[in-house]
Amino acid sequence: MGSFSIWHWLIVLVIVMLVFGTKKLRNIGQDLGGAVKGFKDGMKTAEEPKEQIQQSSAAADKTVDVHAKDVNK
Repeated sequence: MGSFSIWHWLIVLVIVMLVFGTKKLRNIGQDLGGAVKGFKDGMKTAEEPKEQIQQSSAAADKTVDVHAKDVNK
């Protein structure tokens, strides 16, 4: 009694399609997909600065201080 059969879900799907229309449902799906994609891209860019900081600190360890002499004077 607590679970729904496939027929219940099909009827609910048909009612939702009649109320909202397929175009509006498609737009909602595209908006949701774009939001998920944007979130994933945001997470990737949030991880990149950490890697760049680690690379720059590793490069700083290999830096050599040099004093240049002016030969023309």
